[in-house]
Amino acid sequence: MTIRPGVLSYRGGLSPAKMHAHHSVQVLIARRGEFIMADAGATIVTCPAAVIPADTAHEMVQGVVNGEMVQLAAESADGVELSRTVAQPGSAESWAAAGAALIAELGENDWWADGLPYAKPGPAAMRHPALTAALRRLPDLIAAGPVRLRDVAAAVDVSESRLGHLFTAEIGLPFRPYVRWLRMSRAIDHIALGHTLTDAAHTAGFYDGAHFTRVCTKTFGLSPAILIREMTFNAGA
Repeated sequence: MTIRPGVLSYRGGLSPAKMHAHHSVQVLIARRGEFIMADAGATIVTCPAAVIPADTAHEMVQGVVNGEMVQLAAESADGVELSRTVAQPGSAESWAAAGAALIAELGENDWWADGLPYAKPGPAAMRHPALTAALRRLPDLIAAGPVRLRDVAAAVDVSESRLGHLFTAEIGLPFRPYVRWLRMSRAIDHIALGHTLTDAAHTAGFYDGAHFTRVCTKTFGLSPAILIREMTFNAGA
């Protein structure tokens, strides 16, 4: 499992999960067999892949032993683009149709590249110097607590609106969601190093362990405990 701003990616077993929703776009792909999904209207579908928009209630009725799950920030360019492929956001049949269209673009042994299967590496774009400076500052700032766009903009000598635009245009993720994912990534990294949930939460600028748990669960539909379990599983694979 890997996590970085805007993307959480996991390869392995996809387990059953009761009806829930989270503030991220979820993509599920079975590498063997098919899984069974249900929507809030009790429609059940069996499919090899699904794209589920953010904040949409869904249930994994039956999982698979070999698959991939990718969570994309709802506000990210990739998350928005994938959500547009779902004709009816609350429909399990639409989730399956969008998933089928997605895997049609995959080769037999293709996995995800940078969060999306059709993402192709290209020449690195030159970032605005102010954005580069802001990205360098953020890892140190998040440990101190709240991080405000206006303060970061002032520190790198651009207007608040300009820096906000740069995050969306060049990173593909607005400032606030970027900071939120950065915090979660740091907290999870510290837990993986053996720190307690509370210590990791404080290091990442959350108020306490409970605050981190709430944000993590709301974003991914998974508690830190489940994420830690999956990380431990992958580390030994």
